Amino acid sequence: MKTSLYSFVTAASVALLAGVGHAPAARAAELESCPATLRHTFPRLQDEKPQSLCQYSGKVVLVVNTASFCGFTGQYKGLEELYARYKDKGLVVLGFPSNDFSQEKGSNQEIADFCENTFGVKFPMFAKSSVKGPEASPLYQQLAQLSGTAPRWNFHKYLLARDGKLVDQYSSMTGPDNKGLVRAIEQQLALPTPR
Repeated sequence: MKTSLYSFVTAASVALLAGVGHAPAARAAELESCPATLRHTFPRLQDEKPQSLCQYSGKVVLVVNTASFCGFTGQYKGLEELYARYKDKGLVVLGFPSNDFSQEKGSNQEIADFCENTFGVKFPMFAKSSVKGPEASPLYQQLAQLSGTAPRWNFHKYLLARDGKLVDQYSSMTGPDNKGLVRAIEQQLALPTPR
């Protein structure tokens, strides 16, 4: 199942990045402006429609692997507060549910309902995927390579600058209200959007 999902995601990425339905000039501009870290496509959690992460190009991005039945699950509330507080300044939080630590057994719809009904999550969430080891999604393989650290548990965080470059990574113990994390986000938001 994972292989076929990633085959689908990879095929969707190629189609989206190839600009199916776009003029060649627009296609080239989109590829050029999308950082390598965002050149991935994932099914949206709620309806499994493919979503290119390139739509978040130029934003400060906080990538988080999540789970519904974890001691850190309460961080959903703080992540939503962080997103609500800074989204108009250019922050986006991207949630990637994973069962790699055996704490996310539900279907995508069950996860979506839990996140919305329990924590009022409005930040973008994607279909359940793997975040560590050889089965990790290409995005998480890339983030592990760039940072030298794969998630060791749920709610591990990677902060990307507006140009898509990795700023830092944070363990599960670093909550969304951590002063160092918030300061790093504010510093990145203060920088101009790359052209």
